[in-house]
Amino acid sequence: MTSAATDPNRTPVHKTVLMCRPEHFTVTSTINVWMDPTKPTRTDVAVAQWQTLHDAYTQLGYDVELIDPIDGLDDMVYAANGGFTLDGKAYGAKFTYAERIPEGPAYMEWFGANGFEVHEPEHVNEGEGDMLLSAGAILAGHGFRTSLDSHDELRGIFDREVVSLRLVDPRFYHLDTAMAILDGDSIAYLPAAFDDASRAELERRYPDAILVDEADASVLGLNSFGDGRTMVIAQRATGFERQLRSRGYETIGLDLSELLLGGGGIKCCTLELRR
Repeated sequence: MTSAATDPNRTPVHKTVLMCRPEHFTVTSTINVWMDPTKPTRTDVAVAQWQTLHDAYTQLGYDVELIDPIDGLDDMVYAANGGFTLDGKAYGAKFTYAERIPEGPAYMEWFGANGFEVHEPEHVNEGEGDMLLSAGAILAGHGFRTSLDSHDELRGIFDREVVSLRLVDPRFYHLDTAMAILDGDSIAYLPAAFDDASRAELERRYPDAILVDEADASVLGLNSFGDGRTMVIAQRATGFERQLRSRGYETIGLDLSELLLGGGGIKCCTLELRR
């Protein structure tokens, strides 16, 4: 689905992203509420759906870089969790669950080989899944997968303001499942995914934010990515699509339902590279 009412004043910002082809994707454990190993997964379908996302990015003019998938790392496709990059620095991930711990060194090795100054983490964090850049500040989630202590590491490495936001709904266990960055200073989010203090902080900082309802959030509609002009979103998030159109954004709707079986969507498959 695409919109026909794009604001002509919206100028896209060129994006460079890192992705991982889901050649080994399957669900063999339950480390989030979306995952059920008794439900069959189809790796070929996951690959085909992932390819539509890859192709959408290339058609938007993004530079798409790839990290090689590793056999046995079922969730490596969710590249956003592999770290956080800014100003040519890469803060590595230190995963919560044993199933994903080997992904941290794999992504850090890639960062080092591709020109980043790599910072190995001391504290548990799951990268850009819980760290989003907005208006020069780092919005940082905690409560399920990322420790509050890691936010201090972020401040020390990047010398940016870090805004800690507590997640309270296990369906939205990463910040990028409960919030979307729309452009340099605009966001969309699900208020109920945050505790009272975090919600109040978001209301103060973003009085004009798009507030997304449970129906759209529950298909990981907020797990989206864009360049300030075009948002790539879950096809089933029709209410969110209408809200974006009303603000003058163009939208591209995709079906990543197979990857949703692992608890991830568009943004989960996308790690922004900021050199």
